[in-house]
Amino acid sequence: MTFRILFFLLIAHVTGFAQGRLNYLIEELPSDSVPILGYDSHAGILPNIDRNTRFKQCLGAVISADNLVSYDKNSPSLTFARLGLGVQTDLNISPKWYARLGYNFSTLTNDTSFLDTRSFFYSRTNSNIIGSHNVLGRVSYTPNHIFNFQAGLDRNFIGEGNRSLFLSDYGKPYPFAQIRARFWHVEYLVMYQFFKEEYDASWRSKYGATHYLSWNAAKWLNLGIFETVVFQPSDTLLNRGYELEYLNPVIFYRPQEYAIGSSDNVLIGASFAAKWKQHTAYGQIIIDEFLLSEIKARSGWWANKYGAQLGVKGRFNIKKERLFYRVEGNAVRPYTYAHLNSLQNYAHASFSLAHPYGGNFAEILGELKWQNKKWLIKSFVAYGIQGFDKNGLSYGGDIYQPYTNRPYDYNHTIGQGEKNNFFRSQSSVSYKLYNLYHLFAEFNLRYDSAFQRFSFFPMLGLRGNLWNDYRNY
Repeated sequence: MTFRILFFLLIAHVTGFAQGRLNYLIEELPSDSVPILGYDSHAGILPNIDRNTRFKQCLGAVISADNLVSYDKNSPSLTFARLGLGVQTDLNISPKWYARLGYNFSTLTNDTSFLDTRSFFYSRTNSNIIGSHNVLGRVSYTPNHIFNFQAGLDRNFIGEGNRSLFLSDYGKPYPFAQIRARFWHVEYLVMYQFFKEEYDASWRSKYGATHYLSWNAAKWLNLGIFETVVFQPSDTLLNRGYELEYLNPVIFYRPQEYAIGSSDNVLIGASFAAKWKQHTAYGQIIIDEFLLSEIKARSGWWANKYGAQLGVKGRFNIKKERLFYRVEGNAVRPYTYAHLNSLQNYAHASFSLAHPYGGNFAEILGELKWQNKKWLIKSFVAYGIQGFDKNGLSYGGDIYQPYTNRPYDYNHTIGQGEKNNFFRSQSSVSYKLYNLYHLFAEFNLRYDSAFQRFSFFPMLGLRGNLWNDYRNY
């Protein structure tokens, strides 16, 4: 067995002063740490901005490998499940400007879709091989200690958890522009997003606008308020483009939606994070629609669409060894994130913008990571229930199905439809060669009761972690 040999290419080393260098979205030790307690730390908006920090690498490039070798249970042999090669460049030309640009090309077989890198572009080389073109990049401008402006083609994440019910980075990247303002104990995010969907045999545009207010009410307590709207630029009656009303950075979308007489998809939410030493308890509540009288009546009304997250995470340092743990629960009611069609649901290019399971599910997950010098061991397990559609009707799990195709109006519960009990386990051992590069062995176990399917997927490979690469759902 042979692997491609990759080398780290450092173009230049310059010492300088940066006001707005960005962290990576990748959640690996040691960045899994709980932030230092204080009024200036806002860990829920990723990637974080390192304000007023010194750096050594101002202009650099990384050439990275992404080789996964898997074992097919139906054929007792090792085969390449995914081959990839990529390059990424970080630029800090001045204290106020920062840019990151990356490209990765990989090939994967049709029967290993859970290895998909969620790329923005695809090309089919033959009947069994798909080419994945992963292009990511963003430009950041920090004129002063208050404002930061960013734009690019990338993913974003809001929350403290492994999952997010607000905005996740597990799906495909999208063009965006955002403004961040930090003042007093508050950080405020405004983001304009440009999505796409395959609709009526052609690619159609849809847009989004997001607000998130992060407030450090105390050194140990963070509170957040979230709102987002997804809308289509045109329909059978109107061609409005990007709705100008949603460009206002300080409005509430729900009353504005009513004011312009639209049927756009608005979601609101709230979050908290309570820190104690190296530990954090956190949670999120997302609300799509609800009627308080129906909730009090416990009628299971279909339009009571909401979800919740609750978790705890932390770190232990034992001499030179570092341990990270997480326990997290997520539950989302049926039809949450769904809408009348795919041009209004909370999704992008066939993937949910929030939790990867969409709606109609409940799960509990756990993580444990151990690091000692160049060795890193990770373990992830998840168990839950979800409901699939059946008999041509939508039971609220697939957010690409219109909620008008529901079987009834009342008595909707999580797991309805074709119930699936699922189990996911992912364990890996990696050895750090140099900087971002790791030799690794990974073992994936997957079970779904609805299909009576049990899969065992061992992998060996050489990887440079340029971007998050989820396979834990």
